[in-house]
Amino acid sequence: MYSINSLKRGWWKEVTLIIWGSTAKLVTEDEHIQEKVKEALKERMIVSACKACADQLGCTQVLEELGIEVMYWGKPLTQLIKNESHLMFV
Repeated sequence: MYSINSLKRGWWKEVTLIIWGSTAKLVTEDEHIQEKVKEALKERMIVSACKACADQLGCTQVLEELGIEVMYWGKPLTQLIKNESHLMFV
């Protein structure tokens, strides 16, 4: 909810939502979460999932069909942390 509202209300110019770990599988199984992802995409949020996680859980194709970018996030996330970017983990 925060990520969507932060774009709608202009708190941030850009938000990237990273779907990580078992959450990738949850997104493919839960229609309510899928609707929230669609709303986020409509607000021009960048929604991306960890490819290694999605591949291990067998849900890469479904995530891509939902319009979610699927990529390897290990190195980019490490760089964000090293750069002290604004991150929120939930």
